[in-house]
Amino acid sequence: MARTIIGVNDPKAVKRFSGLLAYDASMKSYFDQRFVGAGAEAEVPIQILTDLESDAGEQIAYDLLAEMKMAPVEGEDNLEGKEEAQKFFTDTIYIDQARCGINTGGRMTRKRTLHNLREKARRQQSSWWARLRDEIRFIYLSGARGINANFLLPIGYTGRANNSLTAPDTAHLIYGGNATAKNNMTNEAAGVANSDTFDLRLVDRAKTKADSQGGGATDIPVLQPCKLDGNECFVLVMHTFQEDDLRSNTNTGQWLDIQKAAATAEGRNSPIFKGSLGMYRGVVLHSHRNVIRFNDYGAGSNYEAARALFMGSQALVEAYGSPGTNLRYDWNEETRDNGDKVVITSSSIWGTKKVTFTMGDSVAKDFGVMALDTYAASR
Repeated sequence: MARTIIGVNDPKAVKRFSGLLAYDASMKSYFDQRFVGAGAEAEVPIQILTDLESDAGEQIAYDLLAEMKMAPVEGEDNLEGKEEAQKFFTDTIYIDQARCGINTGGRMTRKRTLHNLREKARRQQSSWWARLRDEIRFIYLSGARGINANFLLPIGYTGRANNSLTAPDTAHLIYGGNATAKNNMTNEAAGVANSDTFDLRLVDRAKTKADSQGGGATDIPVLQPCKLDGNECFVLVMHTFQEDDLRSNTNTGQWLDIQKAAATAEGRNSPIFKGSLGMYRGVVLHSHRNVIRFNDYGAGSNYEAARALFMGSQALVEAYGSPGTNLRYDWNEETRDNGDKVVITSSSIWGTKKVTFTMGDSVAKDFGVMALDTYAASR
């Protein structure tokens, strides 16, 4: 009986497995399943810019049109010459290639069909890509690599594709409890203590700040909420250690209030609610082990801490460049050692960046995210 054999790097295999890899990586990613949308109008925490998927280039510039600041011209007073000029503040994102690969071994080691090798390579590499993208997103949103021991990316990682990490500015950083700084560096600064753990009061403070801060003549961008089935909300992702602190707080108005709100929350079938802890004051609460952790907080710079992310729309942007297959991933197969070994690799051209704008005071400010830093000891 005749058999159809799709050889190494056959175009049909390349196209098929490139598409399957993109699908798998997207579905396995924590962020992709909940917080990602494509296009300039997407009102979600992570916005995908598609400009370079069909056009040549390595950089996209995107603008923030500032609010008007002028006072009104009253009565018969002359408006001419008092008109306010439009002001655009611009940020940029770069893209570059990243790759990974699997050496399937020689013929005697494999003892299986090429098709099975492709399936196994797809599963392994799709998990790797999903993990890598989530790590990079947490790092860029936090503006730091932290000490997370489970990451693929090394301690001291400073970013990729010429997109630098940006630490939170003071207007978008809140400390837990009574702390006003990570360390006691001055007499005026109260460093993080072991009592400054995550609780609902911190969510209250972040929500109030998001609702009241910025706009007008402040040179601080307004944190825009996400849209959830026509309703506005924010998203907060805390570390699992911070979640444990939250759950252990049995005081009135703490954890049980979240559960009551979750039962009646509008839009709870939305992807943003997937796997959430509930909703509190219009903030959907999540937890994840990859939230960035530190070990240099407190008076002695030796306390463990975690940086929860309070996100609205456009906290992070990503851009992709097509590798020539009209897909976001490329799939390549080749033989080595006179055809004995099959090596299967995949690649993607993309960039990730926290959205920041340098406004009137020349200080880069976060646009769609606030950092909530608290004491968070290992469990």
